[in-house]
Amino acid sequence: MDDQKLAALRQRFAGDNERKIYDPGFAAVADRLFDPKGTRVAPYAGLPTLLDVPYRAIDWNAPDFGALKVAMIGVPMDLGVTNRNGSRFGPRALRSIERVGPYNHVLKTMPTHEIAVADIGDVPFRSRFDLATSHEDIERTAAAIAAAGVMPLFVGGDHSISLPILRALGAGRPVGMIHVDAHCDTSGPFDGCKFHHGGPFRQAVLDGVLDPERTIQIGIRGSSEYLWEFSYESGMTVIHAEEIADLGIPAIVRKAREIVGDGPTYVSFDIDSLDPAFAPGTGTPEIGGLSTREAQALLRGLAGITMVGGDVVEVAPQYDATTNTAHAGAQMLFELLSLARLSPD
Repeated sequence: MDDQKLAALRQRFAGDNERKIYDPGFAAVADRLFDPKGTRVAPYAGLPTLLDVPYRAIDWNAPDFGALKVAMIGVPMDLGVTNRNGSRFGPRALRSIERVGPYNHVLKTMPTHEIAVADIGDVPFRSRFDLATSHEDIERTAAAIAAAGVMPLFVGGDHSISLPILRALGAGRPVGMIHVDAHCDTSGPFDGCKFHHGGPFRQAVLDGVLDPERTIQIGIRGSSEYLWEFSYESGMTVIHAEEIADLGIPAIVRKAREIVGDGPTYVSFDIDSLDPAFAPGTGTPEIGGLSTREAQALLRGLAGITMVGGDVVEVAPQYDATTNTAHAGAQMLFELLSLARLSPD
């Protein structure tokens, strides 16, 4: 570097200009985060909430969501698991993660600052032992949020929670879905129960709340393909993990957008869609999965879809020695919130 260029850089970025940001977009982000003294809130300070958004307490006997546009809510329930339990601790694990957001540099949005969003706590469960009762509580809670005109984003919990959520959000008309997972979750009953985490989307279609022809399942793999014929018979589109390298994320995004169109769409992200190298802390890990970079690109490619809600499920932190899984889960929640910010009103 020649002396003239160095002198120009010193004049522009040193001395009295050390804290000055010239790019208007970057400056707008910094202005929201830093006070006049150049200080911002430490990421490890304060009470933990999902994505560090404000906490809003809700009286579920007379719920008042104020002016909220998006409500993030924990669902600490894993009574529907078929392998390792522990995702009941998922909401708490995601609340403990710092330094996710607030700026999405790809989508050019600060969702936690640009829309009214809050962490409204957890679904008020009546029982920690009964799966059917828990599903009733989830459906009632989701319905109350939707009735207020607020978009819900749920943090599980096992994937069985998606059934009662879809029952609430699809009550008036069936919704489409973009489902990122290692498993189709369209199997029949296990041990006499059809409400486990391996079959919520079969039941949602049969209940008339999920449109299978507007549903795409991405990242599917593992040894349970024989359980998922319902996906094909009902008209769902299935993208296996083995197809991703050849198809490429951009082509998969185009396909997903084509399938859901501009109709109401739910986005469900199971953390086991990620390869266990990135997310070991889950109940049914399957090798050969998505990388975190691929998952981010996939979700970011959905900007502008008509989103009615979403979830991040199956984070089981006790199998997560490095907190990588919870970190990935929090990041995917941030991507969903970014989609919510960019969804048409």
